[in-house]
Amino acid sequence: MGHLLSVILLTPLAGLLVLFFIPATQERLIKLWANAVFLLGFLVSLPLWFSFNAKADFQFEERVSWIPSLGASWHLGVDGYAALLILMTTLVGFLAMLSSWNAIGERLKEYYGHFLLLQFGMLGVFAARDLLLFFLFWELTLIPMYFIIAIWGGQRRGYASMKFVIYTLIGSMLMLLGVLKLYFQYYDQFGHYSFDMTDLIAVKLSSGEAWWVFWALFIGFAVKVPMWPVHTWLPDAHTEAPTAGSVVLASVLLKMGTYGLLRFSLPLLPDTAKDPRVVSIIAILSIIAIIYGAFVCLMQKDWKKLVAYSSVSHMGFCTLGIVALNPAGISGSIIQQINHGISTGMLFLIVGIVYERRHTREIAEYTGLYRVMPIYTAVFLIAALSSMGLPPLNGFIGEITILKGAYEVSVLWALGCGLGIALCAAYLLWLFQRTMLGELNDKNKSLKDLSLREIVVFAPLLIAAFWIGITPKPFFTMIERSTAQIVERVQPGYYEQHHMVNPLKADSAPAAIDIPAR
Repeated sequence: MGHLLSVILLTPLAGLLVLFFIPATQERLIKLWANAVFLLGFLVSLPLWFSFNAKADFQFEERVSWIPSLGASWHLGVDGYAALLILMTTLVGFLAMLSSWNAIGERLKEYYGHFLLLQFGMLGVFAARDLLLFFLFWELTLIPMYFIIAIWGGQRRGYASMKFVIYTLIGSMLMLLGVLKLYFQYYDQFGHYSFDMTDLIAVKLSSGEAWWVFWALFIGFAVKVPMWPVHTWLPDAHTEAPTAGSVVLASVLLKMGTYGLLRFSLPLLPDTAKDPRVVSIIAILSIIAIIYGAFVCLMQKDWKKLVAYSSVSHMGFCTLGIVALNPAGISGSIIQQINHGISTGMLFLIVGIVYERRHTREIAEYTGLYRVMPIYTAVFLIAALSSMGLPPLNGFIGEITILKGAYEVSVLWALGCGLGIALCAAYLLWLFQRTMLGELNDKNKSLKDLSLREIVVFAPLLIAAFWIGITPKPFFTMIERSTAQIVERVQPGYYEQHHMVNPLKADSAPAAIDIPAR
C-alpha cells in the first residue's frame, strides 16, 4: 500500500501512453482499451475504502523531494474526505466512458485520450498535499475539458468552451496569488521555502493580509463550485458538452471548488473564515444560489439546461454547510457533495440517452415516454427522488444534515434551505410529469428502452443512492475525523463547549494531527 496513490494517479496516464500507439482506425480496440483502463482505475482505488482506518488522519502518504530549491515535493495523502472523492472520481469516470460507447463517432482516439488526461488531473487534485502540486493538477484539468467541450460539444461549443476557460483562468490566477503570499510569508517566518500543506498551515498573517488571501483563494474555488454570481459559465458548459463531459463536470469537477474551500481556505486562514462578515457574505451568496438556481430551473425549456441550473442550486447547499462551521454542516456538505455526484450524474446520463435517440433537448418534445421506455422511466424517477432529497435515498441524508447545521447557526439559513428543497421537488416533478407521463408523442413511438449496457451504467449509481440513503453510517464514520479537524482548526474547543465527543481525542489514534496548536 506504500505507493497506492501513485498507482491510482498513474493508471490513467499509463493508459494514455498506450493509447498513443493504437492506430486511430482501430475504433473498437480504442473503446475497449479506454474502458478497460477506466475500470482498472476504479478497481485499484478500492483499497481506499477497504483499507481505510477511520481512526487515523492522512493515510497512504508518499513524499519525495521534487524541486528542492522551491521547496516542492511529490507529497500525496488522503483523509476520509479525499478518499471518498477519489473513489467517486474513478467510478464516475468509468461509467461516463461506458456511456460514450455509441455516443461519439469521430476522433475517438483524441476523445478518450482527453478523458484519460482529465482523470489524471482530477485524481491529483484530491491526492496532493503540496500546494504547488495541487495547483498544477488543478490547472491540468482545464486543458482536456476545454477540448472536450470545444471539439465534441453542441452548436455553441466554441462560446461555451472559451467562457469556461476565461472564468476558470481568472479564478486560478487569483488563487495562485494567495498561494504565493503564503509561500513567501512562510520563508520570511521560518527561513526556508515550502509548498507543503503541513508547513504552510503554521504561517501567521496579519488580519489585513489574511483577509485578501482568503478572498483570493475563495474566488478561485467559488468559480469552480460555481457560486452565484460567478456561475454563468456552468449552464453553457454543461449544455454544450457531450454527455460524458457533463457527467464528469457535474460529478467531479465542481467538487474541486468545495474541496479547496474545506482543504485549504478554512484550515490555512481560520480566523478570517470564522469572521462574521465573511460567514454572512458566503451564506447569503449560498442561499441566493439555492433559490435562484431552483427558480431558473422552473423556467427552462431545455432539459439539459434545467439539470445544469439544478447544480447551481444543489452546490449552494454544500457551501452553506461549509460556512456553518459546525460538525453537522461540514459533514453534511461532504456527504452532499458525494450525493450530488451520484444523483446529478444520473440525471445527465438520462438526458444523454434520449438525446442520442432523438437529437433534441426540448422538454416539449418528450411526453408519455413511460409507455415505450418503462425501465428508463423508473430510473429517471429514482434519480429525481434522489436529487430532491426524499428518503430512503441519499439526497435526504445530506440535506437533512446540512439543514441541522444551518439551523444551529440561523433559523433564516434553515428557511432558505427549506425553500430550496421545496422548489427542487417542484421543478423535478414538473420535469418528470412533462416528459414521462401524458399521451405519447408520435415522434417517440419508436424509441427503445434502456439497453443492457445502459442498465449497467446506471446500476452502480442506483446502488450507491440507496446504500447511502439506508445505511449512511460508514460514510459519516469515514469523514468524522476530517470534519473534526476542520471544526477544531476554525473553532478550537468546539466539541468541549458543546459537550460533544471529539473524534480527535476519543480513540487511541496517532497524536500527530495536522492541526498545530494555536
